[in-house]
Amino acid sequence: MYISRSESHQHEKRKRKKKRRRLLAVNLMLLGAIIVLVGVGLSLKNAGSIGDLLSFGGNGTEIKSSDGGAAVVDKGGKGEDGGGSVQEENEGTSKNGEAAEGKPQDEGSAGGESEGETPVKNDPGSAGSGDNGSKGDNGSSSGGESGSSGEKIRLAFVGDILLASSVEDQLKRYGYDFPYAKSLLYLSEPDLTAGNLEYPVTEGGTPADDKEFVFKGSPLALPALRDAGFDVVNLANNHTLDHGVKGLFDTMSHLDEAGISHIGAGKDDIEAFTPVIKESRGIKIAYIGLSRVVPKTSWKADKNTPGVAETYDTTRAKAAIAKAKEQADLVVVMVHWGKERVDTPEQYQRNFAREYIDSGADLVIGSHPHVLQGFEKYKGKWIAYSLGNFIFSVYPKGKSGETGVLDATCTAKGDCDLQFHPMYADQAQPKPMEENQAQALIDRLTSISFKVKLRKDGTLVSE
Repeated sequence: MYISRSESHQHEKRKRKKKRRRLLAVNLMLLGAIIVLVGVGLSLKNAGSIGDLLSFGGNGTEIKSSDGGAAVVDKGGKGEDGGGSVQEENEGTSKNGEAAEGKPQDEGSAGGESEGETPVKNDPGSAGSGDNGSKGDNGSSSGGESGSSGEKIRLAFVGDILLASSVEDQLKRYGYDFPYAKSLLYLSEPDLTAGNLEYPVTEGGTPADDKEFVFKGSPLALPALRDAGFDVVNLANNHTLDHGVKGLFDTMSHLDEAGISHIGAGKDDIEAFTPVIKESRGIKIAYIGLSRVVPKTSWKADKNTPGVAETYDTTRAKAAIAKAKEQADLVVVMVHWGKERVDTPEQYQRNFAREYIDSGADLVIGSHPHVLQGFEKYKGKWIAYSLGNFIFSVYPKGKSGETGVLDATCTAKGDCDLQFHPMYADQAQPKPMEENQAQALIDRLTSISFKVKLRKDGTLVSE
């Protein structure tokens, strides 16, 4: 199955980006004009003349641009200090509908499954041509041979996204666009943006049995997620079927309606392992979603069985990656794996990442530990073992609130340069860190990475 965003939505996305840029330009010009006028006014002896010169914007009157905006957006500015915490970061919903708080158990392999289990080896499916819109400066793909123009594409990635439970209460209070207010340009400016959607989007379904944390959220949150810049979300994780097959099908339907592509789950194994292929700037990117954390064997997608694309055994995953490489210039693998609250990867994560890359993956992006893990470069390809929580809790504690946006600037040949933008997600709103906090996080990420150093600006270099 090929999933693509509509041309009309791509057009609206480009209009929003142009509007933001016009707003920024207008406000900068207004600011410059005010500074000039203040300088002229201060040179005048008559205090009344100063008031006359500044009367159009004085006395607390807000100066608005033709777009209706007033604030100057500082893309590189520092956010507020994401401060303390008063409760655990994982706030689920129990089966009786009440809020459940506390430290979740590691929801790894269940049902007695073996890591050596071989999945069904059906053809992982094929994907058609990608959509032709992008968030790039030119607003469209190059239209030539794929990747032939020497263009580079900018991809952005974030970790776990939960727009349910206490976060949903926050959205109802402050607006569905509230979580993205401080990180908007980091999400909307790249050509394509992707994250892990850690909950089913449904108003029905039956809560999963024997599960400590059971989530579900309203489809009302999806338009703001789309408008913030998200193009693709991974559904291969340990919460997608929290409300059963109905919850899964509702999620896919609501995402389709909102214009957000999804990977890693489907009505059967063919659909679950089939990539979404996007095209921007003449470069085709295939996204594949996988999970090594599946609460029950019944959650695994199989022939005539809805579920997620699992990777306890890598055979099927590697076949899907190799197939995707035949159809796209770049292959991105988004994988749910590892142990919660542990900032170093398990050995199998390192092994699996190498296998994915050997099969054709150009980037491997991990999630599930709810904390940031380090980076590694293997055969010229980058691995991000975990991007932690992006939007997951109102009151995170310590490392669980440390997050950021990872940028990958890539050529059609799969050569990528990475840059990490440090943030802290307090009150369910990721904000760029103050300089000293950002440096501390960058230093810590360097210490837990594998022969990789993060420079002061977040750029990754292999040692």
